[in-house]
Amino acid sequence: MLWLIMMEEAKQEVTGGLQQLGVLYWRLNPANYENDEELKKIREDRGYNYMDLLDICPEKVADFKEKLKNFYTEHIHADEEIRYCLEGSAYFDVRDKDDRWIRIWIKAGDLIILPAGIYHRFTLDTGDYVKLMRLFVGEPVWTAYNRPQEDHPARKEYIKSMVTEKVGVALEAY
Repeated sequence: MLWLIMMEEAKQEVTGGLQQLGVLYWRLNPANYENDEELKKIREDRGYNYMDLLDICPEKVADFKEKLKNFYTEHIHADEEIRYCLEGSAYFDVRDKDDRWIRIWIKAGDLIILPAGIYHRFTLDTGDYVKLMRLFVGEPVWTAYNRPQEDHPARKEYIKSMVTEKVGVALEAY
C-alpha cells in the first residue's frame, strides 16, 4: 500500500506521522530563495554550508530514464537528504515504521529533510520537471546505498532513534 501526502496540505501529518519518522518540512517562498531569511536561518541552524541547484528533466539530464530508475531504487544515505523544490514537482517515497510506503508530493516552496538511514526513493510526477536546491553539511556526498542496508551505521542509528523516539524534533517546522 502507498499513502500519498501533499506537503502543503498535510501540516498535521507532518507534525504527526512524518515527523515521528524524522522527516522535517518547511513551506518557503521559492521566488525569493536567494534572499530568504527563513532559509538562511535553517541553513545556519542546521549547518548547511554547501548548496547547488539541479534541474531534473529529459532535456537537461543525460541518460534521463536511467537516472530516474536509479533515483527510484530504494536506498538510504549516510547523511540527511535536504531538498528544496524551487520549480515543478516530484515525489519522495519513505518507509513508515511498518515498512509501508508513504508518498510525499513536493511542489515549489516545499523544503523537505529526510533523516540519514531512512529508506526512500525519488521520482518525478507527470510534469517530468523539477528544479531542486540541494543542501549539505560540508562536502557534498551523493552516495546511495541500495536496500538492504540493515548493517550500515546510518541505518542502525536511524532504527535506534525510532526505538528511543528521539527522531522528529522539528526546528520550528510548519
